[in-house]
Amino acid sequence: MHEMSIAMSIVEAVADRARQEGCARVTGIELVVGRLSGVVAESLRFCFDAASRSTPVEGAELSIEERDAAGSCEECGARFPVESYHASCPSCGRFRVRILSGEELAVKSITIE
Repeated sequence: MHEMSIAMSIVEAVADRARQEGCARVTGIELVVGRLSGVVAESLRFCFDAASRSTPVEGAELSIEERDAAGSCEECGARFPVESYHASCPSCGRFRVRILSGEELAVKSITIE
């Protein structure tokens, strides 16, 4: 389960940032997770609880915004939602689709004391 290593990295990065700011405790974290990122939000949430134990992040409220994926056709220019990397354009049927969003995995904000 790679969500555990991701959760551990998030906890470490957020705790480091809190220390840099001179704060002892993190009370909230907002993440953005794209649907094509390969990260299962509920698994990440479960792993976050375990990864944050005995850290300044323990007990922080974790908010996860799941971002839909979108693509554009490099042939006809149409923009549309996509469900996978193997999408075809609904307008022209071509498979020359460039992913515009949905791959994100980022800390959007943290709340510290």
